[in-house]
Amino acid sequence: MSEDRHLIEERISSDVVYRGSFFELRRDRVRLPDGREAGREYIAHPGAVMVVPIADDGRLVMERQYRYPIGRVMLEFPAGKLDPGESPFTCGVRELAEETGYRAAEWARAGLLNNAVAYSSEGIEVWFARGLAAGTRSLEDGEHLDVCLVTVAELADHCRDGRVTDAKTLVGLLWLQQWQAGRWSLEWGPAP
Repeated sequence: MSEDRHLIEERISSDVVYRGSFFELRRDRVRLPDGREAGREYIAHPGAVMVVPIADDGRLVMERQYRYPIGRVMLEFPAGKLDPGESPFTCGVRELAEETGYRAAEWARAGLLNNAVAYSSEGIEVWFARGLAAGTRSLEDGEHLDVCLVTVAELADHCRDGRVTDAKTLVGLLWLQQWQAGRWSLEWGPAP
């Protein structure tokens, strides 16, 4: 936007410092709005999708899994990274089925979450799913997680008490509460 022009940094150069199986660590040189140069290091990430699955009784389908970087088991909504060329909707359907075994009759896109804007390009699309039917999970090799059903009140308590600190799950709860209160809308559509 033109009113933000005085804040915009311009990329001068970009180098890949590390290339992993699904992200890159980049080191860029930028020109600051005042003309000076500075360095920026960040993770270039392909993007991801998180699904807020709502069972017919109102409980939420969630996962418990160990997260190595923080050394603890986390309670989270199902999520996963986009495969090359994959649409966010297709990714959400795939991740929900693979990780939980559930398939959904209806879907609604809530929005986009940028969970670490200071050091990552990752954008997580937030989707809601309902009309769930249980099925068989198909976890990836090396993936270990438990599936559980949690009430909205239980999840809110876990967030308040600091037991849930995952940014995407906190945002998912916020969207859910705002939608349930009638303050934010969701446009539901059938699964293909």
